[in-house]
Amino acid sequence: MINPVGSDTLQPRFVYDSDRHQALRREAEGLPSVLMSSQAAGNAVMLGGGYFSPLAGFMGLADALSVAESMTMTDGRFFPAPVLCLLDDVESIRSAERLALRDPNMPGHPIIAVMDVAAIEAVSDEQMATMTRQVYRTEDPGHPGVATFNAQGRFAVSGPIEVLNFSYFQEDFPDTFRTAVEIRNEIAERGWQRVVAFQTRNPMHLAHEELCHIAMERLGCEGLVIHMLLGKLKPGDIPAPVRDAAIRKMVERYFPPNSAMVTGYGFDMLYAGPREAVLHAYFRQNMGATHFIIGRDHAGVGDYYGPFDAQEIFDKEVPEGALAIEIFKADHTAYSKKLGRVVMMCEAPDHTKEDFVLLSGTKVREMLSNGIAPPAEFSRPEVAQILIDYYQSRAS
Repeated sequence: MINPVGSDTLQPRFVYDSDRHQALRREAEGLPSVLMSSQAAGNAVMLGGGYFSPLAGFMGLADALSVAESMTMTDGRFFPAPVLCLLDDVESIRSAERLALRDPNMPGHPIIAVMDVAAIEAVSDEQMATMTRQVYRTEDPGHPGVATFNAQGRFAVSGPIEVLNFSYFQEDFPDTFRTAVEIRNEIAERGWQRVVAFQTRNPMHLAHEELCHIAMERLGCEGLVIHMLLGKLKPGDIPAPVRDAAIRKMVERYFPPNSAMVTGYGFDMLYAGPREAVLHAYFRQNMGATHFIIGRDHAGVGDYYGPFDAQEIFDKEVPEGALAIEIFKADHTAYSKKLGRVVMMCEAPDHTKEDFVLLSGTKVREMLSNGIAPPAEFSRPEVAQILIDYYQSRAS
């Protein structure tokens, strides 16, 4: 199996030892505590699950600035994006050596992790702007990732953490949420050697399904891991339970047995385009994937990124040897009326736009809201019905 990034073994920050776990819970109740942002809580979940291995906790300011600029920490280790715990007010914790981190996404704000405090540092507006530009490639407050990042506080609290739970993800998505540890174990149990991962924050229509089949065939992969985002999205995106149901139905009907896993991870979408694509590849290697599909405008939003920026960053900016996972570069896929099958559009140079079955997201949402299934060349009928039921339930 492929090694995790930067290590021979995965290093999850979740406390698996039951005695240590209980002792830490008891200690945490007596520690000074802070309420994290949702983005920081998502980082804690990813650290706990081993997705960010071998990172041990939240970065200090020097590491965060270095990572934003060059994707390397001050000691030379590779990491694609800053992992910060940003707070508004630190007066009550300035002398704290250990800190309980509270979850903003759960009722009662339970403690999600305990931190050994390495530093508490003020972050200037200029430093925030620098990180924003370098990670998101824009400072436009209309960009949802930029807005979320800059809505956090201006004090960075750093240090290694020990994670006590996985927020709401394990409870709300018991059949889907999996840690990198669990996915690696299941890949080993299934006997897969070559595994391709597919990232999604949307339901999968026929073009996505066929892209996965194309990648598996061309790469010689025995397994596919469909790895969906379960954290916070932007308004208007399909909720995770609906996506989960639609994707599971597709896999059940249209993939051979023991060829695909449907899983999810707990993280708030950054919409950081190219930088987020590298982060996605990083933690897919940690979960055991040997290959990762990156299509047009991966992890993008609006018109902030070029269509292939998220592919080109691996050739132009990722340090050589930083990742072992291989990138499967894909174009838009669509049903060809000429060929009678789904193809990558770049591989059909004799086609015009009219030769493909293409529907805008707005048109698809309008059809589904009116109880009309998209054509079979665009969406599987079983998937369409799940989405119709969702849109019509919202209207009632």
